[in-house]
Amino acid sequence: MSPTRTFFVGGNWKMNGDKKSLGELIDILNAAKLHADTDVVCGAPTIYLDFTRQKLDAKIGVAAQNCYKVAKGAFTGETSPAMIKDCGVNWVILGHSERRHVFGESDELIGQKVAHSLAEGLGVIACIGEKLDEREGGITDKVVFAQTKVIADNVKDWSKVVLAYEPVWAIGTGKTATPQQAQEVHEKLRQWLKTNVSEAVAKSVRIIYGGSVTGATCKELASQPDVDGFLVGGASLKPEFIDIINAKQ
Repeated sequence: MSPTRTFFVGGNWKMNGDKKSLGELIDILNAAKLHADTDVVCGAPTIYLDFTRQKLDAKIGVAAQNCYKVAKGAFTGETSPAMIKDCGVNWVILGHSERRHVFGESDELIGQKVAHSLAEGLGVIACIGEKLDEREGGITDKVVFAQTKVIADNVKDWSKVVLAYEPVWAIGTGKTATPQQAQEVHEKLRQWLKTNVSEAVAKSVRIIYGGSVTGATCKELASQPDVDGFLVGGASLKPEFIDIINAKQ
């Protein structure tokens, strides 16, 4: 972790919770002592974005978990960046493996969403990551570089982008990449950015890790030089999320 990059912890609540349980979680977060130098953003279900933004302390950001690539129109069931911003929400998670592999979103569509979200002024948590057969086949680099290229081709201002490396085989499985495995991919991603975007972007952009991060695994992961934070799934719905937010010493 570079001293020039602010640690970033995102919580992805996914399709979980109701007003009662999320309200209780928000109360815990509002009362907690959070590391002052860490950016914290909670990804709420679309229907609870307004509720979450109104209840959550202003120092904690809120993210939508997805959006569409245009401002408005005949796209039943979709949400635009303009609507997200209208709820006072400033972030969106794009390209999550569940969007890619459960809902069949293509690299091209994710790139279009990234471009439109940034143009509308949202910050983007852009997710990349390989599946188990891809890692075992030795093509992790090829897969994550290809995904990153499509994102990079759609970014003009990198200050609004956080890159989230999430090995698909470690999401919700209880398997976590070792700190060394995470660091290796993050370091290669930073090198790719240096070569293909610029050295300044490579140094400044935050690359966070996601994949079964818990209170038990977060401290060693946070100590890796190129791991700038986390995107947390299941554990972000539990009190241990506080420990993960405060993982950076």
